Amino acid sequence: MKRIITVLGTRPEVIKLAPVIKELERRPHMFESIVLATGQHDELLKQTLEVFKVIPDHALKVMRRNQALASLTSRIIQDIDKALKKYRPDAILVQGDTTTVMAASLAAFYNRITIGHVEAGLRTKDKYQPFPEEINRRLTDQLADFAFAPTEAARKNLLRAGVPKRKIFITGNTVIDALLQVSSFDKRETIPEIPPLQERMILITAHRRENFGKPFLNVFNTLLDLSRDLKDVSFVYPVHPNPNVFKMAHEILSGRPNIHLIKPVNYIDFIWLMRRAHIIVTDSGGVQEEGPSLHKPLVILRDKTERPEVVKAGGAILVGSSKNRIRQAVLRLMTDKDFYRQMANIPNPYGDGTASVKIVNILEEHYGHYH
Repeated sequence: MKRIITVLGTRPEVIKLAPVIKELERRPHMFESIVLATGQHDELLKQTLEVFKVIPDHALKVMRRNQALASLTSRIIQDIDKALKKYRPDAILVQGDTTTVMAASLAAFYNRITIGHVEAGLRTKDKYQPFPEEINRRLTDQLADFAFAPTEAARKNLLRAGVPKRKIFITGNTVIDALLQVSSFDKRETIPEIPPLQERMILITAHRRENFGKPFLNVFNTLLDLSRDLKDVSFVYPVHPNPNVFKMAHEILSGRPNIHLIKPVNYIDFIWLMRRAHIIVTDSGGVQEEGPSLHKPLVILRDKTERPEVVKAGGAILVGSSKNRIRQAVLRLMTDKDFYRQMANIPNPYGDGTASVKIVNILEEHYGHYH
């Protein structure tokens, strides 16, 4: 039996790793599954763990208010190093591009432990966009022994970065597994956090570090103007608790009758919001993958994306924080029915919901040779 530690620290990591954890648990003859949570997004993490019924075996408390990236990174490395020495796993699994992912991979490398990177190979090719995620994932890809690439484009990025072909496996993205599982059992007409909505609703998610300051000032003022132009449309924004986002969002957007600033919701409720939305305005990575499965056009508040497949397929528009580009994209989607239909009906480039099974099959086949 092989001991696998799955390390997670933020809500997106839970969403994308929960299907893998559940698949490992279905194979007790082969794997002992241990879940380690760093608590990088503490409250959001707890909410999402409950949704997927994942209980961490080992929980760290790495967050300090407004701490610098350097102190967060060093704390995660030190605390995970202790946990790895305690559990002595055969491998660790990490997902994506957070500070948890990079620091856990470095700690595993220092302990000569095998690393599996779920969602490997994503690139914007600009080290500051997104910041610090672009460098986190590049470093993790170089340290990984298993690079689980969601798409062919991600595989090519890994090959260009010098990752050996034998380490790369195309699996699709596990977020589609999670999305399909949750969508199948959520049949509600409304959710408690939401006031009565207009027939059409725009869902907003905005939280990325590189948008702090002037970019968010532009974004929020543009949304305020759009709410005046589109009086018959509801705008729903679950506001991220980071003070750099929360304060400005409430200062600019509160008080408009058709803008609803709500607390972050759990994953099941967020899927409900995405399904209810007419379009989604977002700077989130995961939403770019989920939107096509739900047939929702995306307006992406970033200049560059590491998920170009959805843009190339025609399901998303990159607008950055430009007032004119945000405004034009939203208004066109709200008025041009043919354009809307075209964007809403692309095939999802991120897979069919079997990524977690593929990942665990690869691990089982590998370790089966040494069983």
